[in-house]
Amino acid sequence: MLQAVDVCKSFKTFLAVDHLNLEVTPGQVVGLLGPNGAGKTTTLRCLCGILHPNHGYIKINGFDLKSEASKAKQGLAFVPEVPALYDLLTVLEHLRFIAMCFSRLETFDSMGETLLRRYDLWEKRNDLVGTLSKGMRQKLTVACALIHDANVFLFDEPMIGIDPSGVHQFKQELVTLKENGAAILISTHLLDTAERLCDRVVIMAKGKMVASGTMDELRSIPGMEGRSLEDVFLALTETNKQAV
Repeated sequence: MLQAVDVCKSFKTFLAVDHLNLEVTPGQVVGLLGPNGAGKTTTLRCLCGILHPNHGYIKINGFDLKSEASKAKQGLAFVPEVPALYDLLTVLEHLRFIAMCFSRLETFDSMGETLLRRYDLWEKRNDLVGTLSKGMRQKLTVACALIHDANVFLFDEPMIGIDPSGVHQFKQELVTLKENGAAILISTHLLDTAERLCDRVVIMAKGKMVASGTMDELRSIPGMEGRSLEDVFLALTETNKQAV
């Protein structure tokens, strides 16, 4: 389970995340939505431990991300919008390295090949990561997130640059992870995809959560009855702009 309580993150005088409370339970896919500059990526970087909040706390599977970082990160996988990979390793070496970091070498031979074939990387297994296209690098990043049996997943625009076949495979992966009890938080600008895949969405604007709930709950907001997620999103974020 993922839990963020009263999380704030500022950069000098700029408050990027403003008292955020968020929870993702096992078997749930939550969409993190917001316009550019809303604080989504900063939120995800706090949730995975890249950035440290100025206030509040984060727990992964009950472990505090600050004081019990090693235990918390053992069950966590993060896929950033821009893949951060080691260009001088081969594809297979890179995946093996991630498995080694999480003490999963005993299952690597079967699991590694399965993931590389699933994401059309098997023929590229001996190529240097630095030679891969953007889409292939993104697929490798997803494979790395899946190699160590995490149960809390953070995805930041994971479908950007992936071909339609890869997007289809990724969506199937989300369904499988959910069915296996994973807690999944996914940031995306693809609102129609979020409406279909997510059990609940969180909408951010100017660093604050402006709405959270299922589609039925969002449609219960006055004036949102019968509206699509796109309509709700635009109405709420535009209202927030005018209020600033």
